[in-house]
Amino acid sequence: MFFIPSRRAGTGTFVPLALGNGYATILKNMTLLSIRTDPREICTDLPASEWDSFVAAHPCAHILQTAEWGELKSAFGWKAERVALLEGGRLRAGALVLYRRLPAGLGSLAYIPRGPLVDWQRSEEATVLVEALSAAARAHRAIALIAEPDLPDEPGWRVRLTALGFRPSPLGSVQPRRTLVVDISRSEGEILAAMKPKTRYNIRLAERKGVVVWEGAETDLPAFHRLMMETAARDRFRIHPPAYYERAYRLFVPQGWARLLMAGVEGEPVAALMVFALGPRAWYFYGASANAHREKMPTYRLQWEAMRWARSQGCVEYDLWGVPDKDEECLEAEFSHRQDGLWGVYRFKRGFGGRLVRMIGAWERPLHPALYRLYAALAACWNRRSG
Repeated sequence: MFFIPSRRAGTGTFVPLALGNGYATILKNMTLLSIRTDPREICTDLPASEWDSFVAAHPCAHILQTAEWGELKSAFGWKAERVALLEGGRLRAGALVLYRRLPAGLGSLAYIPRGPLVDWQRSEEATVLVEALSAAARAHRAIALIAEPDLPDEPGWRVRLTALGFRPSPLGSVQPRRTLVVDISRSEGEILAAMKPKTRYNIRLAERKGVVVWEGAETDLPAFHRLMMETAARDRFRIHPPAYYERAYRLFVPQGWARLLMAGVEGEPVAALMVFALGPRAWYFYGASANAHREKMPTYRLQWEAMRWARSQGCVEYDLWGVPDKDEECLEAEFSHRQDGLWGVYRFKRGFGGRLVRMIGAWERPLHPALYRLYAALAACWNRRSG
């Protein structure tokens, strides 16, 4: 199937021809081309504002598919491209694709975080979009297209992705495979009632102990990063450099899609988080707390205020963004006797009463199988050595 190149994309000068219901032939540069007349076209230079309007209105709207997320990642080693499928001039489907160059001249990887955005029930539309995404990835010398769709881990979706030429990626997921999602569509009283009693108690304790929460300004970012470093050292996880959080703040907070919230005791910042919101959902991505004043439970009050802000934005779900990828019974058996950061984070998050959701994970579509097999083998070897 050939598509009439889009003027918008600047990829050609063909003019769509209304020649019946099948095929037309045109002569250009002495070459006879067979082109199927089709109202669909692929565009890769859609304005960011138009793309974001599409993402925000989509049933699977996700902050990781916005133009701003692409700009954020582009500042830290990735290249972003928005591939849009238009039908009759109307944006129907698409994906923010991130490209990362591989070492030793192997090419690059194409990665779609929490996408593509498409009506998966429309199989032809999904097929057309995936082929367009693969073609765009090849143009960037990508050896594989890797997607982490915003889909639950259910057999039907696995069948659908397999039919589109994808297979589960042995490289593992980039985004959390399992998470806890809190229903915030109810009244505040109902949300609190659904929490664990200890969590509800800690929220109220923090208020009684004088924990104050305020909306952070850009001048609070150094304090935020100090808290992140303190938390990373305590709980042994990696964090981004200060410039990453600064860029995220400047891209999303002015849009109204994020808030930096700070918690303090007598004016001293003791906890902080960044919460994001788009459409009906909110996400807790980054959070930190000091070693001091932990007995005053500032993180509990902070999460509650983040949920209240998300409700004020019209959100009905609050995603706590990541817990260990194990069933609840296994988590209880494996971690409940431990005191490390992993169990502490899970226990903290589950106290807010969310439902455990497992996503379908990362799926790959090799574009240059031989090179991709070599890369996958090297990556597996590196992971074993670093593990």
